[in-house]
Amino acid sequence: MATEIKAPTFPESVADGTVATWHKKPGEQCQRDELLVDIETDKVVLEVVAPADGVLSEIIKPEGEVVLSSEVVAIFEEGASAGTAPASVEASAAPVASSEAIKEEPVLHPAARRMADEKGLDPAAITGTGKGGRVTKEDVVRHVEGCGQVSSAPAAASTPVGSTPQVEATAPVFAGERVEKRVPMTRLRAKVAERLVQAQQNAAMLTTFNEINMKPVMELRAQYKDMFEKRHGVRLGFMSFFVKACVEALRRHPVVNASIDGNDIVYHGYQDIGVAVSSDRGLVVPVLRDTEDMSLADIEAKIREFGKKAMDGKLGIDEMTGGTFTISNGGVFGSLLSTPILNPPQSAILGMHKIQDRPMAVNGKVEILPMMYLALSYDHRLLDGKEAVTFLVTIKELLEDPARMLLDV
Repeated sequence: MATEIKAPTFPESVADGTVATWHKKPGEQCQRDELLVDIETDKVVLEVVAPADGVLSEIIKPEGEVVLSSEVVAIFEEGASAGTAPASVEASAAPVASSEAIKEEPVLHPAARRMADEKGLDPAAITGTGKGGRVTKEDVVRHVEGCGQVSSAPAAASTPVGSTPQVEATAPVFAGERVEKRVPMTRLRAKVAERLVQAQQNAAMLTTFNEINMKPVMELRAQYKDMFEKRHGVRLGFMSFFVKACVEALRRHPVVNASIDGNDIVYHGYQDIGVAVSSDRGLVVPVLRDTEDMSLADIEAKIREFGKKAMDGKLGIDEMTGGTFTISNGGVFGSLLSTPILNPPQSAILGMHKIQDRPMAVNGKVEILPMMYLALSYDHRLLDGKEAVTFLVTIKELLEDPARMLLDV
C-alpha cells in the first residue's frame, strides 16, 4: 500500500524547511521507525522516519528543496520488499554488465554531483568523507587537486577495449593556485545572522564590564566536586553557579528580566535562562525553564542534556524558544573579553570569559588570583546604566561569597 511521507507540522514561528539529507534511496528497504530524511528549519533539524516496514518507492523533494509544513516529500510502499519496489524496474531493464559495473555508485550531495558532472569525473573514483560515505563538494575539489587533470567520462565510456583512452584536461589545477569555494548558509546560520542584525538595529545596545575573583567558587568546587558527582551523577561545573547567581540577581533587579513589547514593558515573574551551546551546526540557545526552582545538580544535568542533544541535532523547537535572560560562555574557547549581542526580545545577556591568574591588590598587598572578566550587554531603552551596573555588581558579590546565595543576603 502506497503511503505519503510528509514533512513534520512546523510551529507557527517556522515558515518552512529545507530537505537536508536523504538517508534512503528509492527502492531501498526500510524498517519501521528507521530514519528516512532530515529536514532543516531555522532552529532545529527534524527527522522523518519510516511509518512501517517497506520500501521508499519515490522521492518527491530532493536534497536542497524547500518544503512547507506537512508537505509530501516522498512515497512509501508499506510491506513491499526491495525486489518488488517500482525503483527496481530500472535496474532490471539495464543490460548485464561486467562485475565492475555492478558495483553500487556512491551517494553524492547535489552540489558534489553537479561539480563532478561539470568536470567529467567518475563518482566511483571519488572517496567520500561525508555521513555514511557520502561524497561532498569538498571531496570533489580534493579529488581534482590530487589528480591535476581529469578524463572526460563520456570519452572513456566510448573507448574501444584495449586502446589507450584519450585524456582531456577539462579543469587543470596548477600548483600554487588559490582555490575558493562557495557554499550556501545553513538555515540556522542564516537565522542567527538575521537575529544578530535585528538586535543591532532595533536596540540601543550598550555593554558594561566587571571582574570577579573566582577563587571562592573554585575552592568550593574543588572541595565538594567528588561528593557532588557521586551523589548526583553529574559533574559540578561553573555554569550552575552563574545560573544561580543570575537568578538571584534577576529577582533583585526585575527590570533586567523584562522585555519591550511595542510601547509596553513586560515584567516576567519567572526566570527562564538561555544557555548558549556550541554545536556542529552553529550556536544554539536552549532554555532552562523555572530556574528559580532548580538546584545546582538539576542545572548541571539539564545543561549536560542540552549539550548532548545539540551535538546530535536533537534539540526541539520548544527547548529553544522563550527565555528571559541569556548566558554566553566564550571562556571555554579562550576568550578573555568580548561584548555579547542581545538575544531579542530579551533586554540583557551576560558574557563569561576565560579564568586567568592576574596580580591583584588585596588589603594593600599583591596577590595572584584567578580572575574572570564579566560583560553585561543590555538594551539602554529599558535599562539605565545604574541598573545594569548594580545587577552586574550583585552577580560579582554573590559569586565571590557563594554562601550569600544560600543565606539570601
